[in-house]
Amino acid sequence: MLRHAKADWPDVPDELRPLAERGRADAAAAGRWLAEHGLVPDRVLCSTAVRTRQTWELAEPELGGAPELVLEPRAYRAEADELVDLLRESPPVVRTVMLVGHRPEVQELVLGLARESGSEALERLREKFATAGIAVLDVPGEWGQLAPRGAELTDYAVPRG
Repeated sequence: MLRHAKADWPDVPDELRPLAERGRADAAAAGRWLAEHGLVPDRVLCSTAVRTRQTWELAEPELGGAPELVLEPRAYRAEADELVDLLRESPPVVRTVMLVGHRPEVQELVLGLARESGSEALERLREKFATAGIAVLDVPGEWGQLAPRGAELTDYAVPRG
């Protein structure tokens, strides 16, 4: 899960808010972090909001791969259970999915999927899912079987540019 990078606050509708200058640097840093950790997704589900699309557009060149991009209008303002449904739609041949979304929904999604482990990563994420934050979940089985507390949070990072 990748939360969009820091957005600007111009006088536009929420869905049209672009990234701030710091957000642009942080989005590229998020892509580098993913590549350095061998976490190049097969598929990216990206909210259609401008700030999420820009986050992906700046992260993607840093990956060294070409994931399938699915611009998903249902991911904008979706509740956590609706995001689970989107992930469940991923075909079994897709091994790694990245959702580029918004807070609080992606934070609630991760907290709902992650087993309680008492890990430092889980506690930091519970406190705040920062802009350009990345939560890495290990999900056993097929996407269609994704269930609450059915994943392990293996990392939570906040790369900065």
